[in-house]
Amino acid sequence: MLKKIPNYIKYIFTNVLFLFVYLFIFRILFYQYFAQLEEVSSAEIQRAFWLGIRFDLKLAIISFFPLAILILIVNYRFLERKFYRKLANVYLVLAYLTLTLFYLFDFGYYDYLSIRLDASSLRFLSNLKISSQVLMESYPIYKGIFGLILLCFLIYLLSKFIYNSYRNNRNSLSKKIKAVYFIGTILLLSYGIYSSITHYPLRWSEAFFSKKNAVNQFALNPVLYFFDSFAYRSEGVNMDEFNKYYPVIATHLNLPKDSVSFKRKVVFDSTFTKKPNVIIVMMESVGVKPMSYYGNAIKSTPKMDSIIQKSLSFPNFYVHKSGTAASVFASVTGLPDIENVRTASRNPLIQDQRIIFDQFKGYEKLYFLGGSANWANIRSVFQSNINGLKIFEEGSYNTEKRADVWGIDDYELFKESNKELEKLSKENKPFIAYIQTASNHMPFTVPDEKESFKPLKENEVDAITLEKSGFKSVAQLNALRYLDFNIGKFLERAKEAGYYNNTIFAFFGDHNTAMKRTENYTKEFDLDIQLQHVPFFIHGPKFVKSRAISKNGKLIDLFPTVANLAKINHTNYTLGSNLLDSIPKNNASFVYLKINGEPAVGIIQDSLYYSKTSISKTTGLYHLKTKELKNLTLEKPLVAKKMDSLLSAFYNSTKYLYFNNKKVK
Repeated sequence: MLKKIPNYIKYIFTNVLFLFVYLFIFRILFYQYFAQLEEVSSAEIQRAFWLGIRFDLKLAIISFFPLAILILIVNYRFLERKFYRKLANVYLVLAYLTLTLFYLFDFGYYDYLSIRLDASSLRFLSNLKISSQVLMESYPIYKGIFGLILLCFLIYLLSKFIYNSYRNNRNSLSKKIKAVYFIGTILLLSYGIYSSITHYPLRWSEAFFSKKNAVNQFALNPVLYFFDSFAYRSEGVNMDEFNKYYPVIATHLNLPKDSVSFKRKVVFDSTFTKKPNVIIVMMESVGVKPMSYYGNAIKSTPKMDSIIQKSLSFPNFYVHKSGTAASVFASVTGLPDIENVRTASRNPLIQDQRIIFDQFKGYEKLYFLGGSANWANIRSVFQSNINGLKIFEEGSYNTEKRADVWGIDDYELFKESNKELEKLSKENKPFIAYIQTASNHMPFTVPDEKESFKPLKENEVDAITLEKSGFKSVAQLNALRYLDFNIGKFLERAKEAGYYNNTIFAFFGDHNTAMKRTENYTKEFDLDIQLQHVPFFIHGPKFVKSRAISKNGKLIDLFPTVANLAKINHTNYTLGSNLLDSIPKNNASFVYLKINGEPAVGIIQDSLYYSKTSISKTTGLYHLKTKELKNLTLEKPLVAKKMDSLLSAFYNSTKYLYFNNKKVK
């Protein structure tokens, strides 16, 4: 029976088989080294495997389909002419190489953010120099390039072998038989791509069958998912939706009901005789979960632990989106980043905003970072909105020793920042400074020794304790320990420089680092909002008392809160609120994320978390303090409806303000 099948048909299916096996090997590698499915039931793993196999087969067929069409058209001539042999070799080498690169980038992307490669990853191409340097310093790139060259050679040999195996034998076929094989092969390949007996083809959404995000991520095929995610593009403001939900946000923020206005003027009866300085420190990749103050199994942040005990802290504080650029944009502008593919900082149409940072009249305004402010178009976010801002970046400092792709490390950054702040203090010039750290970020570059700091060695960390902590590696732990050391050292320098007592220090994490599932914050891990839950604490014994405020907070509340503490007369045009407002208010944390592979929004009030996806409109209501992960939407319909309205109000108001909050010229 098989002998009667034409060789060119055998050639097609042999290549599809080899492509499928190749993709399946990558799935096994992902399962072995990245999937984190230790606490998942075997039934869910088996289902994810089966779905993954279907996705991989679909991709294998799609990858070979263009060449298959050509082969079916020319049939035996494909195995007889030199041109077609060369074409097949080149095509297959490029196909395997492209697939390999996709999977390698997917492995690195998942290791960094715990999500598979999607269209939003293209934001890293906006600054190819930085992204390339991160790769160079985090992975063995040169060995990888050599491996890819070797792979191309092996694929070339395999392609020649398969081609030569089928080129000599030719059966005489009538036109009718050829037509049957043509149609039959097309139908069979098409069914492999459709991969379903229902009315709907196999889609990426089927991979999201589990409440455990790691299972869903494992089921996906990153190449297919990458191209599927292009369907979710950022849209402009929908005025009908905005007008519908404006009364909701107006009630929540105490805005006028009869006209659209987000303007809230704040004027103090009295101000400080000596204006307090303000220093805002963005702590790279710091969430509450890795901090020992919030229950981590390893003593990871002893310096910050002691600082928080003497500070005003907000344990239920969330950033809107898990990305540094997104958090910088939101913290400065007072508007969440709800862009789907690229970050809001990269959208030139929404850079002009009326912000509170610019309203610190009589203050020197400074922005410090170890690398370049061109990163993610952050320079525009600051310079477009803050008059008189001084940016200190690589090339600006007297002492510069580049640590890695992100520029000088946090020790040098804080040291150089302190020099500038000490000068201003001695000149009796009040200042507001924004310091952006970076050392707690891949490639986790820390020195062998820096004063009292020494990185832990692999044999100095108990494997069981490391596993309980959720850290993926000792290097990841050391990077946080180094940031913790530098924050403590920075406050010591501030005391020595003489500006500590008259300064309000505000520390916040831009997002959590990607961690393993642990006994702490399991609900947030399973609901995929662990990355958004970050520390926020305000230190300044002269201005705040040591206490924890449990109300829900969000990143856009940063400047309204700090401005009120410093008694700065200002007008708030943003969606942020003063977290120290004594007027009883049902505060909420607004987050933007992906659920089941599509853009979604969520809101947290007290211990309830409500979410809704943007395309399929799937909703969920969960209690964060209970053990059971149960959707309560049907049990609490009124609560769900109310939270849905507030959620939609935040989302549509953000879109509106993107384009309608421009400064008056």
